Amino acid sequence: MKKVTKQEIEKLLSARFSEGFLKLSSIPQPNTFKDMKKASKRIKEAIIKGEKIAVVGDYDVDGVIASVILKEFFEKIGYPLQLFIPNRFIHGYGLSVQVIEELGDVDLIITVDNGIGAIKAAQRCQEKGIDLIITDHHTPQEELPEAFAIINPKQQECDFKYSEICGAQVAWFLVGELKKELGINLEMKQFLDLLSLAIIADVMPLRHINRPLVKSGLKMLQESQRSAIKILKTDLKKEVFSSEDIAFGIAPILNSAGRMEDAMLAVDFLSSKDFFEASVYYARLLSLNTKRKQEERRVLEASLNSFYDGEVILSVGEDWNEGVLGIVAAKLSDRFKKPAIVLTKTKEGYYKGSGRSVGDIDLYTLLEQNQHYLLGFGGHKKAAGLSLEKENIEKLHKNLNSQLAKTPTKETIVDSTILGELPFYEIDWELIDIIERFAPYGEGNPTPTFLASKVKVKEQRWVGEYKNHLLLTLEQEGITFKGIYFNCSKEPKGEYANLIFQPIKNFYNNKAFIQLFITNIL
Repeated sequence: MKKVTKQEIEKLLSARFSEGFLKLSSIPQPNTFKDMKKASKRIKEAIIKGEKIAVVGDYDVDGVIASVILKEFFEKIGYPLQLFIPNRFIHGYGLSVQVIEELGDVDLIITVDNGIGAIKAAQRCQEKGIDLIITDHHTPQEELPEAFAIINPKQQECDFKYSEICGAQVAWFLVGELKKELGINLEMKQFLDLLSLAIIADVMPLRHINRPLVKSGLKMLQESQRSAIKILKTDLKKEVFSSEDIAFGIAPILNSAGRMEDAMLAVDFLSSKDFFEASVYYARLLSLNTKRKQEERRVLEASLNSFYDGEVILSVGEDWNEGVLGIVAAKLSDRFKKPAIVLTKTKEGYYKGSGRSVGDIDLYTLLEQNQHYLLGFGGHKKAAGLSLEKENIEKLHKNLNSQLAKTPTKETIVDSTILGELPFYEIDWELIDIIERFAPYGEGNPTPTFLASKVKVKEQRWVGEYKNHLLLTLEQEGITFKGIYFNCSKEPKGEYANLIFQPIKNFYNNKAFIQLFITNIL
């Protein structure tokens, strides 16, 4: 692999943004969404007439934050709102006939981060005389629900320029149009602290408009007066959050509510009006997150002990918590560098689960091509949910393996993320400054990753509560760095090793130092 210099790294990172860096001022107007004007006028009419409005969200971070944004908007205008987030274990995903019945006597339902596949629920709304406004970002199937309005950048005839945005962003744009429709003076930037959490947690590409929204949101998190954000800063010992802090620290905590119990706990936490109230909700979230980790380890261990290999990793269980299946699928996908699907048996007897993709493999399209085996599915390119009968599991796996037989190998997928071989003598504060200039990193703008060859392993020891992280002292040509390999699956076997790593800035006792974040030992 070719060795790279700091100057070459800067050119490689610049090439990712050939369109240039967009600014907040270049974000398209909300009314460029299909049905946006129609939806906002209907909501205004409902407010004027005093109709009962319900918002139906989703139980992941994106859906929770979309719900909070709508909730806060209606609080600001002083209009009552019924907020309902389906419980994963009681209602399943999204708007359903059961949810509609539980909402009772409502005149208007607005979905956030769900609804694009709610065919039967839309029919029930029509039967009950309820107007339905769907706001979603998931890929539409051929048949769309019969709704009053559908706001989704992925639907046909939508002129909104960017399709890869999350559900909370769609809800944010709806609020932007509503404030115009109602003639309200409302600063839309006030929601960017929450919006940045949703964009990162939902693994949206950090390109185009997502980049300036996240950059501004990260800055707003520093000065946010939300009690929930203050709690997170205190507990995580952070004054400044990076996209990695959100993806690996904050998002799992918020997601634990919907995964293990009820997502309304996360809504209550983010909406808390004082520090004490937020601390009570946060303690509960931490408890659920601990349980989530325990269940995740149990399911992951069981999956690794018994899975179906092939072009797609498939793992099937009988008593696994549905809330951790997506996490386990992501870990399997990351470990084997292949798409992974994890299923568990439901109390009704069929199987339900989650899938995660890798590289450029479009998981949603694959499931769409195999929907004759499925009871239902939904999601997007990188992540999807699905359900099917037991007799179709083997058939689905066999067909997916056949379709993916000509995709890139594991090695090709791994190598595509590496910018080059980086000697230790090129790692300094100038390099860190170059890397930070192109942040935030995440989906669509991966953290710069490099190869280091013939590195001497001077010291290594296991750390962490479960002794599953490897702390290393590494030397190359007389230059030494500390390295950390989280959730290490293999340790160096000899005195020298080849490493895949990311150089990062870390802090200890208020002093900054450069550390190597190890992602693989070759």
